[in-house]
Amino acid sequence: MFNWMVTRINATLETKQPRQYFIGVLDIAGFEIFDFNSFEQLCINFTNEKLQQFFNHHMFVLEQEEYKKEGIEWEFIDFGMDLQACIDLIEKPMGIMSILEEECMFPKATDMTFKAK
Repeated sequence: MFNWMVTRINATLETKQPRQYFIGVLDIAGFEIFDFNSFEQLCINFTNEKLQQFFNHHMFVLEQEEYKKEGIEWEFIDFGMDLQACIDLIEKPMGIMSILEEECMFPKATDMTFKAK
């Protein structure tokens, strides 16, 4: 079904002109609910947060800024989807990943010593 859909989309969008642009479709992992999450799930969730933030910023924030620059009338929409605080919690210099990396440098580190930080 997926291959059929891609073939149909490609046929519909075909222009016979040299290709300079393309449309990419990314199917990120869906929501999963586990009783226990691993480091792998943290990485998946973090990646999803970054992708969603990128999408929101480019599709909503930058697009509306462009409308403003071009003098296009529109009704401002506050999508309220700024995920930066969550992203910062994980990736900032004193964020979860940085603290985890530091903790991994110590041979006697445990989950409890990481948790204590």
